[in-house]
Amino acid sequence: MADTKNTGGAAGTGTGPLEAGTARVDAWIWSVRLTKTRSVAATACRAGHVKVNGERAKPAQPVRAGDEVRLFHAGRERVVVVRRPVTKRVGAPVAVECFVDNSPAVPTPVEAAVVGIRDRGAGRPTKRERREFDTLRGR
Repeated sequence: MADTKNTGGAAGTGTGPLEAGTARVDAWIWSVRLTKTRSVAATACRAGHVKVNGERAKPAQPVRAGDEVRLFHAGRERVVVVRRPVTKRVGAPVAVECFVDNSPAVPTPVEAAVVGIRDRGAGRPTKRERREFDTLRGR
């Protein structure tokens, strides 16, 4: 009788398993709790909000220890370096050990208020107003 064991990846997909020491970028982002669900992580990848080592990442791109992952999510950019690739969601204490967070500091409410707020219905800012906003932001 022939051996009927499945030795490859998912049935019918034609893709093999990831090599040892790697994880899918969408699964890793979800596993270390940078996004709430894996589908949100995959959507962010498809939208171009995830970069691995400076390159736009597709959801199935593998990440290894030492890779830099940039994620723009919830109005904030997260810059993390992979310490350990994991594919299953882990608890918060373990998740913190899986990456090094090099993200810029979260702006305080005072710094966030520096952004110009326009009245509803005021239309687009004029060139002069835009320059004033840029001056406020320090650009």
